[in-house]
Amino acid sequence: MASAAAGTAGYCSQTSWALRRLGGAALPSAAAAAPRRRSFSVSAAAGFDNQNREYVIVGGGNAAGYAARTFVEHGMADGRLCIVSKEAVPPYERPALTKGYLFPPEKKPARLPGFHTCVGSGGQRQTAEWYKENGIEVLYEDPVEAFDGKTQTLKTSSGKILKYGSLIISTGCAAARLPEKIGGNLPGVHYIRDVADADSLVSSLGNAKKIVVIGGGYIGMEVAAAACGWNLDTTIIFPEDHIMPRLFTPSLAKKYEELYEQNGVKFVKGALIDKLDAGSDGRVSSAVLKDGSVVEADTVIVGIGAKPAVSPFEAVGVNNEVGGIEVDSMFRTSIPSIFAIGDVAAFPLKMYNRIARVEHVDHARKSAHHCIETLLTSQAKAYDYLPYFYSRVFEYEGSSRKIWWQFYGDNVGETVEVGNFDPKIATFWIDSDSRLKGVFLESGTSEEFALLPKLARSQPIVDKAKLKSASSVEDALEIASSSL
Repeated sequence: MASAAAGTAGYCSQTSWALRRLGGAALPSAAAAAPRRRSFSVSAAAGFDNQNREYVIVGGGNAAGYAARTFVEHGMADGRLCIVSKEAVPPYERPALTKGYLFPPEKKPARLPGFHTCVGSGGQRQTAEWYKENGIEVLYEDPVEAFDGKTQTLKTSSGKILKYGSLIISTGCAAARLPEKIGGNLPGVHYIRDVADADSLVSSLGNAKKIVVIGGGYIGMEVAAAACGWNLDTTIIFPEDHIMPRLFTPSLAKKYEELYEQNGVKFVKGALIDKLDAGSDGRVSSAVLKDGSVVEADTVIVGIGAKPAVSPFEAVGVNNEVGGIEVDSMFRTSIPSIFAIGDVAAFPLKMYNRIARVEHVDHARKSAHHCIETLLTSQAKAYDYLPYFYSRVFEYEGSSRKIWWQFYGDNVGETVEVGNFDPKIATFWIDSDSRLKGVFLESGTSEEFALLPKLARSQPIVDKAKLKSASSVEDALEIASSSL
């Protein structure tokens, strides 16, 4: 993989409302890029069902919560901002759902209202009362199903007609699912995107004996780690040669696989799912692989990626390379007064000169803030995001070892690995010009973790020979730091 961030399209500079290709040729118009779907028209005299109409955010995830905070900071929320969400609760810090939320009851699991936005970045906990106190109208469990750009109106699943002045699309992603015909919707088969999904999985884990996790990426590894806290027979099945293939090197992956195996997790690598079978009670009972082998399971968690939730906004302009709604460096779409933020936005990744879509809470927070600052002020600064990924697992009470790693930058070039994973290990990605492109660190101190983004953004020329001969992770970081 060329990068941990999704997307490799070769676009960079933007002019006006429409993104432009390098060289000056305009992108296809929004109408040409994708057909209008689920559109409708509203009479100019029609009444509207939202009180706050100046700004409307569609979506109730991480980015929506941080956008709301920025509106409040500028004094522009009260009586002006409406959030339309498919969820039953206000925005929350979604990463908790595959981490602390899945801990067993006796090991202090995370629960709402403890992780509403914006506590993940040290901010205020924005409960339902916070939205009311700040004059923000929130429509719960009523997703938008149709959109009319000409009349600047939306239609929800309950039939409400909403008016907007400026529209911020913050619809995130939907979990990629196994087809129903191969058992993807059987009782006992779970996908995790929202708190209702996590509640359903926790209920299953409480009665489970054997679980199968399909997918060796973020979701798979974090759910499997949580399952260890329940002392369940856990098997991870994936088609690649090692876990986290989009980021981890084979050597790095081996260290983590061995740790999981020490916790009782089994791996089935290079395997494809043929179907999920049901038992006599109709509940999932096994995973059947393409080679005919069978892995028993009473609970299955599918973590095979996600798809940007662009519907019903396809006509705004979808990027066919990376998916998502295409925006410029200030999150403006091809249509004036319409913006897109978070996971659903296909944006210019300035420092790597390409269009990308990043499914991560850090980008959700930062893109929301940047977009609303642009909307409400005279800011004209281009978004300059540094890709960042992390994971924290085995953090429940009684765990023999807690894991916390961070990665910054681009995982391209030759790799230099330093450390023995006891507990630290670091990996440096270095290009053909000896420039440091990306850096990974496990179990670093706060000072060491703080060094990583400085290295990744500066991309200093480093001495590969010195790095390779480093006696410790601390020594390697000192060598890299001296290149700044």
